[in-house]
Amino acid sequence: MKTETMMPRSEYPRPDFDRSERWLSLNGDWFFFRRDADQRKAETIVVPFAWETPKSGVGAHWLDRASYSREFVIPEDWAGSQVILHFGAVHHTATVSVDGHHVGSHTGGYTPFEFDITDFVSPGTSHHLQVDVEAPIDKRAFPHGKQRSVPPDDYDGCSFTPASGIWQSLWLEPRPSTYLSCLTLGSTPELDGVTVRGDVSGPDASAATVTVTVVGVPDATLTVDAASFSKGLTIDMDSPTLWEPGNPFLYQVTCDVQVGESIDHVKSYVGIRRFEARGDAFFLNGRRVMLRGILDQGYWPSSGMTAPDDSAFVRDIALAQELGFNLVRKHLKLEDPRFLFHADRMGMLVWEEPPSTGRFSEDAVKAFDEQVTAMVERDASHPCTIIWGLYNEEWGLNWDLPGDPAKLQAVRNTVALLRSLDSTRPLVDNSGWSHVDTDLFDWHVYDEHPVGWAVKVQNLMSSTSPTFPVAIAVDKIVEKQLLAEGDVPTDRPLFNSEFGGGYTPIERGWNLHWQTQELRRYDKLSGYIWTELTDIEQETAGIADAARIIKDHGGRPPRLANALTVPVFDVKPVRPGYDLDAVNGTASLTLAVSHHGPTELQIDVLTAWSPIFADEPATPATKTGSIDVMPFELSDSIHVACPLPDDPKLRRLHILLADTQSGEQVGHGMIDVAN
Repeated sequence: MKTETMMPRSEYPRPDFDRSERWLSLNGDWFFFRRDADQRKAETIVVPFAWETPKSGVGAHWLDRASYSREFVIPEDWAGSQVILHFGAVHHTATVSVDGHHVGSHTGGYTPFEFDITDFVSPGTSHHLQVDVEAPIDKRAFPHGKQRSVPPDDYDGCSFTPASGIWQSLWLEPRPSTYLSCLTLGSTPELDGVTVRGDVSGPDASAATVTVTVVGVPDATLTVDAASFSKGLTIDMDSPTLWEPGNPFLYQVTCDVQVGESIDHVKSYVGIRRFEARGDAFFLNGRRVMLRGILDQGYWPSSGMTAPDDSAFVRDIALAQELGFNLVRKHLKLEDPRFLFHADRMGMLVWEEPPSTGRFSEDAVKAFDEQVTAMVERDASHPCTIIWGLYNEEWGLNWDLPGDPAKLQAVRNTVALLRSLDSTRPLVDNSGWSHVDTDLFDWHVYDEHPVGWAVKVQNLMSSTSPTFPVAIAVDKIVEKQLLAEGDVPTDRPLFNSEFGGGYTPIERGWNLHWQTQELRRYDKLSGYIWTELTDIEQETAGIADAARIIKDHGGRPPRLANALTVPVFDVKPVRPGYDLDAVNGTASLTLAVSHHGPTELQIDVLTAWSPIFADEPATPATKTGSIDVMPFELSDSIHVACPLPDDPKLRRLHILLADTQSGEQVGHGMIDVAN
């Protein structure tokens, strides 16, 4: 077996539960045995990349069983400690042995697990580690999200290459026999301190003391017994700095579990923030916020569901921010904790949801619910995570939720489970289609043209019991109810959580602007999510391609559509390059302004011209009027009439919005005018 010159994914896997002062990564080259072939023939696989991926070095497709093996040595200075073997995620069932001794098994392809292997190892001695994996080709009865199954799921057309085997990091670390087994950090409701709760495990747990410190903050230390720690504590702070996208401030936290001379030292961090659904709007730290989201499925061309390196997470978050989005909906995947760590420190809000099952059954529901508990236990401390999702579009519910008592009850039970685990975040029961018990009402509506899109949105925003068309096959469109039973309440946020249109990059850039500005027409809408950030295999709806290169958007940068302040045009556009007919040599239209900033503004409306598809004006801007705008209220309309320039190449009309007081440009829209 060759030796890696650089260990893949060498960073510590859990920065929110950090014992990195002593640890040993087991990523890198392993022996690999296909269980459908000669089991004596060894290949080399690069961990932690799924065996289907080029990055793994194997590229094995539709293999349902395989074995991994390697040697490892425990450092001498770990003597006297418990030795713990950690797995980030293995799809789907892993059976682990050390020197031929069975140490444990785990089922669930997206959830972390660990085994205490102390009794099977000696420091300074070489040991043999083997991981046997079963990854059934028929995945319909257990959570697998967008991984393709055979027989296929109902949603096979938007599924991708499976990710089998070890696909997140695995590592060893020492800890005392009595140790910190769980830690959850959060904010007090009044935003004046930190909440902390955790569990101590081991033979001397009842005798342990726990000391929690917010590093660098005077008087921000508490020492309690393990029983008090498990009930939850509050550390008061004077005027703490709050966490928010524009200022993602994180406090470092240490937690020490002590029994005699033995100390388990764990580092973590916390962002003090409060996110809530209050009435029909979202509020962050007491201030109303509009969620401008992007769908992110977390796939890479050479490495599948595993980021090729840690910086790939940073690049994707930075890309979403560059495009003007403040929220990522991490779609049908419990992402690597490193992604959430970077979202925490970079100030990106996250809608988190577990992978779906394929067909409805008691076993599928049980498997789905098991990962919900693991999701909350692993990720509830992350300030970036503001919304929990559950089911998506009735996937795993046979696209048949309303009117089926068993499925309705299954959804209600899962909602109750999630609320019992974490009541501090809004949750979505069945994203996009028929809702049963939810903290917000979201829908998924697609249309290839902004005019058709506008009609669908108007119905959803105005009806008390709306339905909307969804394509469940190429030749089959059905009407879905927004609420499975009864009328839609008016006391919860409305959220367009998937939308998009157009077959080419220019069409999609055009649709993004027109469809987004149509949503901005409605003051009571609280968020939207464009589909999607990047291309994946056959799905080419990304703003960027699979290599993370932004596509041609026809000179309509997405950041302009996602700005705090945007023009909303009363125009029915025709096609890219043709939004409006000139009348008697004049471009004439009305517009209003949507403003999602914290304060009211007076806006100057200016116009300028450029060639079609240019993203900046080519002529000086001319003021055409002023308008007062209030936060989260569509302004009054203003009429704009601009004679066409003599140069026939100048047919893109730029509408520029400037703060009257400062002169700063705060908004920018475009209209392409035909003669």
